[in-house]
Amino acid sequence: MKKFLLATVAMVAFVGSASAADLAARPRPYTKAPPPMMAAIYDWSGFYIGANGGYGSSRKCWDAIVPSLVIGPEGCHDATGGFAGGQVGYRWQAGTWVFGLEAQGDWADLTGRNRSLVDARFDNASKVNAFGLFTGQVGYAANNVLFYVKGGAAVVSDRYRSFFAGTGTQVTSTNDDSRWGGTIGVGLEYGFAPNWSAGIEYDHLFMADRNYNFVNNGVFAAAGTPFASDRIRQDVDLISVRVNYKFGGPVIAKY
Repeated sequence: MKKFLLATVAMVAFVGSASAADLAARPRPYTKAPPPMMAAIYDWSGFYIGANGGYGSSRKCWDAIVPSLVIGPEGCHDATGGFAGGQVGYRWQAGTWVFGLEAQGDWADLTGRNRSLVDARFDNASKVNAFGLFTGQVGYAANNVLFYVKGGAAVVSDRYRSFFAGTGTQVTSTNDDSRWGGTIGVGLEYGFAPNWSAGIEYDHLFMADRNYNFVNNGVFAAAGTPFASDRIRQDVDLISVRVNYKFGGPVIAKY
């Protein structure tokens, strides 16, 4: 009887192990694939406002004209100095191309003078007090780096004076004048933080020629009486650093 029970237990164990071997392996648990990675693409579209500052040079060439007593070229000088101001604009992006409109206004202190070549008793002096630019832009964006060209209208506020050579005694003056012209420029801008960008820009202003009547300041004749007339040619070169804040999200997601 004891031998029979042992044989029965051995047979049950054998059958159980064989049945387990015949069972199909359990499937591995399903794991969902991770979502594809998204690249952050900088978006230059939107309104922006910013500040700028830099260095400028205004080239002035004077020619004495009728009714001046002595006619001819009086020479040139560069009125140089610093400027600071702000800009506001809007850009929209289409693929890698960026288009924009911008208005810029700056206070300036560009001053210079030269000895008159037709009358060495006098120094001709000029100053640019302020300027404004109203431009359109076309740019190419490499993610958060933007290269652009710009062009449009420019206006400068000018002041012209004459002094006794080498002294601070003013002899003549003109009314302060706002002169309109054109401008072209080029810039490079870098988006360094959400909504913030910084850049560098160069602009050239074409201000053409303009005639000015100078009046006495009371040295040679009564103040306000005519003294001389000049045709003055002017061009302006500006280089500036800029910081802009753009309203709206700075990046878009792209698979």
